[in-house]
Amino acid sequence: MKDIVIIGAGGFGREVAWLIEEINKVKYQWNIKGFVDENRNIKGNMINGYKVLGDIEWLQKQELYAVCAIGNPKVKKNIIQQLKGSKVKYPVLIHPSVIKSDSVEINEGSIICAGSILTVNIKIGKHVIINLDCTVGHDAEIKDYSTILPSVNISGCVTIEECVSIGTGSSIIQGKQINANSIIGAGSVVIEDLPANCTAVGTPAKPIKFNM
Repeated sequence: MKDIVIIGAGGFGREVAWLIEEINKVKYQWNIKGFVDENRNIKGNMINGYKVLGDIEWLQKQELYAVCAIGNPKVKKNIIQQLKGSKVKYPVLIHPSVIKSDSVEINEGSIICAGSILTVNIKIGKHVIINLDCTVGHDAEIKDYSTILPSVNISGCVTIEECVSIGTGSSIIQGKQINANSIIGAGSVVIEDLPANCTAVGTPAKPIKFNM
């Protein structure tokens, strides 16, 4: 049994606690110590039965496992960078209902939520979130810190670069590339490559602004 904390005590943090509980029902692996959150006003509070233990400064001094349950890719990346050099370790967390082949590569800190399907020869980077009920097709690659929100369909040979956020219910057709730091609005359909640092929405998805 290994001690773990969840970074982020918001809605997704509570969902990750539930995910870990579901893992433990299959095989008891994790002792959830509690939450870590930068909101010092909630330190010591109990949330869904788990205590808010402290902030990132507190976590920097610990030696345990942690998972970052922050959806915003840039915020997530910043938090992990703050923990560089600490003794914190990052597991891969996969809900027991996930269907995936043995040829899927998933790197540290990534979270794969209930109902998702990952087929073959897929690469998932570090600290990636694939939320509820997503599909990822053959030979796709999702790079570090990206967040895939619920019910997204990613076709084969798609490349999603670092720190991309894909909104709920979006679809990406075969072979397209979404470049770094871009945001795809909910319900969008991506049929062309999208540039870095853009927000794109619609069917088909088109950039409506660029994020500096």
